[in-house]
Amino acid sequence: MHKKLIALISATILISSSLIGCVGSKSESNKVINVFNCGDYIDEELITKFEEETGYKVEYSTYDTNEIMYSKIKSGSNQYDLVFPSDYMIEKMINENMAEKINFDNIPNYKYIDDKFKNLSYDPNNEYSVPYMWGTIGIIYNPEVVKEEVNSWDILWDKKYDKEIIMFNSVRDTMAIALSKLGYSMNSTNPEEIKKAADILIEQKPIVKAWFVDQVKDAMINDEAALATVWSGDANYIISENPKLEYVVPEEGSNKWFDAMVIPKGAPNKEGAEAFINFLTDPENSLQNVDYIQYYTPNWKTYEMLDDEVKESYPTDETLDKCEVFKDLDRDSLKIYDDEWIRIGSTSTNNSTSPSLLGFLGMGLFLGIFILLILYLLKKFKK
Repeated sequence: MHKKLIALISATILISSSLIGCVGSKSESNKVINVFNCGDYIDEELITKFEEETGYKVEYSTYDTNEIMYSKIKSGSNQYDLVFPSDYMIEKMINENMAEKINFDNIPNYKYIDDKFKNLSYDPNNEYSVPYMWGTIGIIYNPEVVKEEVNSWDILWDKKYDKEIIMFNSVRDTMAIALSKLGYSMNSTNPEEIKKAADILIEQKPIVKAWFVDQVKDAMINDEAALATVWSGDANYIISENPKLEYVVPEEGSNKWFDAMVIPKGAPNKEGAEAFINFLTDPENSLQNVDYIQYYTPNWKTYEMLDDEVKESYPTDETLDKCEVFKDLDRDSLKIYDDEWIRIGSTSTNNSTSPSLLGFLGMGLFLGIFILLILYLLKKFKK
């Protein structure tokens, strides 16, 4: 009887561990490619097309932020062949020996990447990454509700828009906005500046409706808020679904970012990952992808094929000159950011959600159910 109980509990633990930890599985077959990407960041019809053309099988899973992706790869049991990090995270992965050098002989379509996106500071010798998309961070707003000109981050602290504001649930992006509002660099490593940025985010919390990542798209399409911080590609998609909305990069400046395809160190199927990179860099496939996700392309041939109206939506040099690229920060500075982010999230308000606490609430609910299940099994077998 006890052996049976132990077996049941062990099975329960095994299932629970799978639910918590298993995002993808390492396949022994070299025809399987495990891809880890941001949510809503590829036209999944392209995955099907790639599988049909090459015979590879793509196991596809998603993450919300660069930090979640990094933690998964850093855990040491790498099961992914391809990830899509941002500039500062690519720099971090390279510095920490977490990225494989790419064999560009396997990526002939690399010739279509515009030279201005090569040899950037995060990968100065272009050995570890192939550009995927790029863009800016800004504010999307509803001009039917927000009657004034939107040209500053300050509007996100305006109390007349109480519960009409959505912020990023992402430490680097949200802290960068606060730093920029205060006139500081988005890459600040000054503890006092970082603390002041956290302080004003705490002051802002009572008027914030929610902290979202991908969920912001549905919220703004459905007019659930008047203002939101967004990545430019998401803004383009939202506006295509809700044309009255407008997007702006504030005058104080913002973040211009570059996402690229990177093969993690020890990837089980490096050659397969390079085949998928080459496929996505093909101009026609790239165009299909850009049309779907609405982000800016680093592919010069794809850019030439875009409609003039789409080209006109790309930021001007004047706008980009006001923007900063995120850099990989030193460990001590990152700890300060993380500590301040926890302080922001743990400060109570009347809001139903708080930054970064949503994941903890979900995990707590799961563990509660798990404990109740164990107690139920124990009670059942005592009878």
